[in-house]
Amino acid sequence: MLNRRQFLCHIGALTLLAACGGNSKKYAKLGSGSTVLALGDSLTAGYGASKGADYPNQLAQITGWNVVNGGISGDTCEQALSRLPNLMAQHNPKLVLVSIGGNDFLRKLPESTTRNNITQIIKHIQAAKVPVVLVAIPYFTAGALIGMVSEHELYDDLAKQHQIPLLKGVWADVLGDKSMKSDQIHGNDAGYRYFAEKMADFLKKQGLR
Repeated sequence: MLNRRQFLCHIGALTLLAACGGNSKKYAKLGSGSTVLALGDSLTAGYGASKGADYPNQLAQITGWNVVNGGISGDTCEQALSRLPNLMAQHNPKLVLVSIGGNDFLRKLPESTTRNNITQIIKHIQAAKVPVVLVAIPYFTAGALIGMVSEHELYDDLAKQHQIPLLKGVWADVLGDKSMKSDQIHGNDAGYRYFAEKMADFLKKQGLR
């Protein structure tokens, strides 16, 4: 039977374990003006949005960071990977947001190829000792036509494997809501604003802002 002192120590240990469990990893807070790289395709480039309404620009407005828009419409994971070294060297970011994979799904590229290229993207960023946040991307099935948008499970796998934060459900929200879309697979101004706000909240929970 535990005495009072043993009981309090036991409770304290359990509390500490609870605080350390799950995805509780915290990062150093980025100051105002810090450079952040947003790597991606048309969803990052802001296809369908008014000028300046892409998510990196709106995230910059919310956070006060210098968010570099590294999105190119039509890019596959392989193409984004090929651009990454130059982007890293040119901008020396303190954080990289990776939102890529939609064009791989649309072109029905082998899942193994997509996984490998995203893995190489993550490894390249981590080798530079820069935090990386992965964003789950929807893949388009027949259900997407009626607003039922699902995210590919490979993002969960990769986030766990590389122990990095994963922002889930936000592009699915945007692409499942007609009021936030410019077409079936792109956001509008409101959609990109929604994404930027959700990303900003998520990064705050990670300790980055």
